Amino acid sequence: MVRTRTLAAEIVSAGHVRLNRAKVTKPDHRVAPGDVVTVALPGRVRVLKVEATASRRGPAKAAKPLYSELAMPEGDGGAAQKEDAARAGTC
Repeated sequence: MVRTRTLAAEIVSAGHVRLNRAKVTKPDHRVAPGDVVTVALPGRVRVLKVEATASRRGPAKAAKPLYSELAMPEGDGGAAQKEDAARAGTC
């Protein structure tokens, strides 16, 4: 999602991350297979399902098979679409 752990921590601290629809407030929050992570990035919202976890940190290429991207409704990701996604349970 982002290039550095520092930037990831800033995004979490700013309240832009949810885990299973609950706001995450601490960067060290653990995830498990089956969890759904929603990340609000500038101009884009990503909804990811955790498929598995790794035993150690690694490159982004190694992390790719550990999650799947859940589809957001088509369009520019405006507020109305985000609300629709939240009501549908995809956020």
